Amino acid sequence: MNPVLAARLVRRTSPGGVTTSFAEHDGKIFIAQTQDCTAIAEHAKRLHNEGHHGSSEMRHAATIPDVILEKYMNDHNVTYAELMTNPEHFRRICNDPDNKMFRIWPGRI
Repeated sequence: MNPVLAARLVRRTSPGGVTTSFAEHDGKIFIAQTQDCTAIAEHAKRLHNEGHHGSSEMRHAATIPDVILEKYMNDHNVTYAELMTNPEHFRRICNDPDNKMFRIWPGRI
């Protein structure tokens, strides 16, 4: 592997707790992102239990971790711009039973 590239291919953790790992195999570079979502799920549960659901005009539906958004974008071939401008994507993410632990307001979106 190119030594300059090897120096850049290190494990990095963002302030949001997303760890990006890089690996090379057969001349290809693989990128993996992981995130411990325990604190985010606990925070959402605490907000739910305390009744911080927002108002009838603006619900606080969920706190979705970055890796969940990234997985959704990869699985559905959606760009970040498309994710941010089309509310249907967030509806699907929030209503997905696999993401229930990140919900604050329990109603269907």
